[in-house]
Amino acid sequence: MKRIFASLISFTTVLGLAACGASANTGGSGEFNDADVMFAQMMIPHHEQAIEMSDLVGSKSGLDPEIAALAEQVKAAQAPEIDKLNAWLEEWGAAAGDMDGMDHGMDGMMSEDDLKALADADGTTAGDLFLEQMIDHHEGAVDMAETEVADGANAEAIAMAESIIESQTAEIEKMQSLLTK
Repeated sequence: MKRIFASLISFTTVLGLAACGASANTGGSGEFNDADVMFAQMMIPHHEQAIEMSDLVGSKSGLDPEIAALAEQVKAAQAPEIDKLNAWLEEWGAAAGDMDGMDHGMDGMMSEDDLKALADADGTTAGDLFLEQMIDHHEGAVDMAETEVADGANAEAIAMAESIIESQTAEIEKMQSLLTK
């Protein structure tokens, strides 16, 4: 009877471990799941758009130096994250994300009209518009990062998501302060 009970426990343990493996995979950067893949696929175009917005406003004359510095800070933080996200997707055998189909209002993505308005604005107007748009954009990134923290399996991706939450929440506060200045 002891032997049957021990075998039953071993069999149950193996089944339990197999079930865990069904929802998660392993790759070069460790265990990952669909939430990790979705996080990377969505965050890449999101970060690419933030860099595009930063480039648009950074080229404006008469821009508040604090806003120009913030735009450079956004680019410096997000470009290396894009590289890391792309590397994970490659390791995981998943397709890269792209901006097609990401409409304004979805995770803070700006529409073509929003980007055109930023491109066409000058000086102070461009600075204020950038701050308003980037606050919305960052709030979308924070939402996506919070979903990753809650649902992801990859420790590195979760750590990046936690860093995004912390850094972009601080940047949102700074941008709100600059808007009221």
